[in-house]
Amino acid sequence: MQIRSDTRNRIVAIDVARGLAIIGMFVAHAIPRESGAELLVDGRSSILFATLAGVSLGIMTGSAHPLARGQRSDRVVGILVRALFLFLLGVVLAILHSGVAVILHFYALMFLLLIPLLFLRRWLLGLIGIAFLIGAPVLGAAQGDVDADAPPVAYFIDYFFLNGTYPVLIWMPFLLAGLIIARSDLRRPKTQVALVGVGGSAAFAGYGAAVVFPGVIVEAHSGSIAEVIGSGGLAIALIGGLLWLTSVERRFPGRALRGILWPVGATGSMALTVYTLQILALAIVVAGGREIDYPGWPLLLWMLLLTFIVAGLWRFFVGKGPLERLLAALTRTPLPGQSRFS
Repeated sequence: MQIRSDTRNRIVAIDVARGLAIIGMFVAHAIPRESGAELLVDGRSSILFATLAGVSLGIMTGSAHPLARGQRSDRVVGILVRALFLFLLGVVLAILHSGVAVILHFYALMFLLLIPLLFLRRWLLGLIGIAFLIGAPVLGAAQGDVDADAPPVAYFIDYFFLNGTYPVLIWMPFLLAGLIIARSDLRRPKTQVALVGVGGSAAFAGYGAAVVFPGVIVEAHSGSIAEVIGSGGLAIALIGGLLWLTSVERRFPGRALRGILWPVGATGSMALTVYTLQILALAIVVAGGREIDYPGWPLLLWMLLLTFIVAGLWRFFVGKGPLERLLAALTRTPLPGQSRFS
């Protein structure tokens, strides 16, 4: 199946961005650091991944031209199946004691919340995103932490939606931002430049607020408004920059960059498989009695090397990753954001 070169480049950029998010998670999960120290990748890799999830669902449902009403049901069912699969897989990975806070089951709930919003206009998506941005932290603070012996429903809502490691309501602006990006025609250079400008400005505003106002918190996983704006802005700017740099309009530089980043894009094209294998590898390390939180540089380097080699070869000779292929079979629809080369 042939696809247009502009569509192929758009997908390459998204795959590369997703690959960078996975690499960032590798670093965050394995690299040694001083006690309490925060790395650039901490929290921000997951936020980039969440933003890309919104982009992927937007591409799956029509990109800049949302599917008409009669064409939507199959895609919505496919997203529901993906959400169920991710939730079950996330629960299984979470009980392996890998030392990593697994995010997949949180993502699944974000997918479910996004379904009723998929085909709204961009301005309305923006308003809803602002409502989540302002209201979710307030709700979380008002709720406070719920004890583990609270009623199951109350504990579930608090843990997954308000005060857990990846609170769904606080993270919804990232998926909504990604959906707006997908609806803005990723092929247009103006869109790409605008993403860099808007994202860079948001990052400056979010993190700059902590400099101007000492009481503002921007630490990773804090869930503050400033952190959401700052980290979300970084994700948006990175996506826009990669779209622009790898575009066919860049001619030789773009082609060269796509070649250099091909292993990263291959990793991103099978992100679910790579993420799952990472958790399994860390669980094995922990079971072997190694340091739980940050096993160290050798593990990180081996994980990166093996990932690039195996993902690159698999992508070249086989195509979709094993779990991505399974999801495609379950839904019988193209994976969000994934290209099909012939």
